[in-house]
Amino acid sequence: MWRCTDIGTRTVIAMRIDSLEVVTSTPGGQQGRRTLSQMEAEAEGWFKGPPYAVEELVFDENDIEGCSQDPQQ
Repeated sequence: MWRCTDIGTRTVIAMRIDSLEVVTSTPGGQQGRRTLSQMEAEAEGWFKGPPYAVEELVFDENDIEGCSQDPQQ
């Protein structure tokens, strides 16, 4: 599931919201990974913006054919 953050004439920009992988690192170089659900990420403020802390992806005119407003598709 994606959230649209911008609509152009031939592109749509969106961020994935159904799950979020968070990578953390310590000064010693240790890395940790955790996956947040949409509800957890919303509660922690990951989707507040702009600017957003989550990567936004650009869907061009060729990608838009595969998009739907219906979450079941």
